[in-house]
Amino acid sequence: MKKAIVLVSLLLVAGLAFAGGQQEPAMDDAADTTADMGPSGEWSWVIEEGDFPVVNALEVQGDVITAGSSTVFPAAEYLAAQFQDEGYSYNITIDSIGSGGGLERFTVAGESDVSNASRPIKDSEIAQAREIGREPIEFRIGTDALAVVVNPENDWVSNVSLEELAEVMTADRWSDVNPSWPDEPILRFIPGTDSGTFDYFVEAVFDEDAEPILSAENTQLSEDDNILVQGIEGSPNAIGFFGYAYYDEAGDDLKILDIEGVTASTANVDNGTYPLARPLFMYSDATIMREKPQVAAWLAYVLNNATDGMLGVGYFKAPKATIDAAKQKWLDAVGDMY
Repeated sequence: MKKAIVLVSLLLVAGLAFAGGQQEPAMDDAADTTADMGPSGEWSWVIEEGDFPVVNALEVQGDVITAGSSTVFPAAEYLAAQFQDEGYSYNITIDSIGSGGGLERFTVAGESDVSNASRPIKDSEIAQAREIGREPIEFRIGTDALAVVVNPENDWVSNVSLEELAEVMTADRWSDVNPSWPDEPILRFIPGTDSGTFDYFVEAVFDEDAEPILSAENTQLSEDDNILVQGIEGSPNAIGFFGYAYYDEAGDDLKILDIEGVTASTANVDNGTYPLARPLFMYSDATIMREKPQVAAWLAYVLNNATDGMLGVGYFKAPKATIDAAKQKWLDAVGDMY
């Protein structure tokens, strides 16, 4: 992991010369003065001030380390590619390890700058973060309509209730759920237990009791959604679930089910009728954002381009009021630093 670029303003306060980013400044009294300083050094990437800063990617210096949700991953990767196309020349690490794994890396190990999550952070994870001096800030960046999908050769089911979905995810054979369905084993491909998608599904479909789905036979778990896609594509008796972007990318190779008679569509996500719609998040910390302005720059870029990032990979935008609230959290976190 590369050493983060040190704030030029902090070096000036400490009276030290900045030599290639190798010498760290004395931090005495710096915290009391940097918040009052205007754009300079690593904060020179702010090219427009108004309700919210615009990022000049060419001016952003330093690496950004993120990890977490496989659902958020496609959107984060999409936005990172745009950021680099606009001139950002450093590295953005985006590890797809599940929401739980990403939050653990952020709140326990303290190894990441940003945690990507497809579920809200838990109280226990906030407590863990505080133990290492971090106060997680939640930025909602978009919306997912969790996709329940089957193989295109499955011609017996196109819609399920939440009750039927729970049965399909635990029964041995399709005919056990509905006698008119084939007497064939149900093959399940589902996200691993570190996944926020798994947590959300268990909460929405099994009232937070994971035991039935985990004990069902013919169930393969993976933190890699692409493996789940391949498994469902490989058998007419398969079913699974994951973020909508993975269904969108697969196209005709998968068949998505309606839930409670409601199609996963932009209109039904926006009006709140699709039963498995859920928010997507990034988490960071004010101290990280202040001490690593490249992290603040990345988050500002994400919030300015969140709708493009979501729609670009097949997800759904967050309400404008929600993005505006996230931008205000960003402003509160950095104070007058920029």
